[in-house]
Amino acid sequence: MTQSGFDQSGATRAKDFATLVADQIPDLYRYARWVVGDATEAEDVVGETVVRALERSEQFRSEASLRTWLHQILHNLAIDRSRHSSHEVVVSEIEERWGDERFSVDAAIVLERAETRAELEDALLHVPFHYRSVVVLHDAQDWKIDEVAKLLEIGHSAAKQRLRRGRMMLVEALAHGEDRRMANEGVVLTCSEARARVSDYIDDELDARDRVALESHLASCVTCPPLYSALVGVKGSLGEFHDSNSVIAPDLLRRVRQRIDDVHAGRKALDN
Repeated sequence: MTQSGFDQSGATRAKDFATLVADQIPDLYRYARWVVGDATEAEDVVGETVVRALERSEQFRSEASLRTWLHQILHNLAIDRSRHSSHEVVVSEIEERWGDERFSVDAAIVLERAETRAELEDALLHVPFHYRSVVVLHDAQDWKIDEVAKLLEIGHSAAKQRLRRGRMMLVEALAHGEDRRMANEGVVLTCSEARARVSDYIDDELDARDRVALESHLASCVTCPPLYSALVGVKGSLGEFHDSNSVIAPDLLRRVRQRIDDVHAGRKALDN
């Protein structure tokens, strides 16, 4: 085969691949709206997904699903965006409390509870995840703060701030552990154990023994039933909103397809 024939075949394959990618745009956009939320940002991440896919077309293996592969690209891009956006919860109250000279806790009680794994796990459950993860990585798994920052793709100072706030939240959660325990006195399973089983319970994947234990917990726990109700309600709402026939705005489709054409044209120019 001549070099020109090979180039032509390669250009044809690239064009066919671009067409297959373009066919997935409506489905990608619907997914992006759920994981990103904002319509403009969803459009942008879909466009970025398309360009990334075309740039990495040689990595795609036909035995895999193109739909799955494209959604993986979009999912990873969405995670990257969320990591670089503001994750900080409203912490003004805890900062205000710790800045008040009159605020304190009973250190003996906090330390006693921290020495009990169940108490510590329960307290950690009440620390928001992105603070909890830093505390666990740094204080429990002995990661350096720079290693934590690199893993979470945040700056050194941001990682140190999350560690400081996470420790403050954990101390308060341990200090209030007795209040939670008294409220849940006589409840079967701990909240941590129950919440670990709730998703399987919703999907009817628990065995009879675990189902009975969880139902007993939900019947008497003070804090878990609202969380369970919310999980069931949100799952139901997502199901109601599923619409495989929903359409993407024609103008949006045109703009994204134009990005595909631009990338393809650029590749063709390089080949020539």
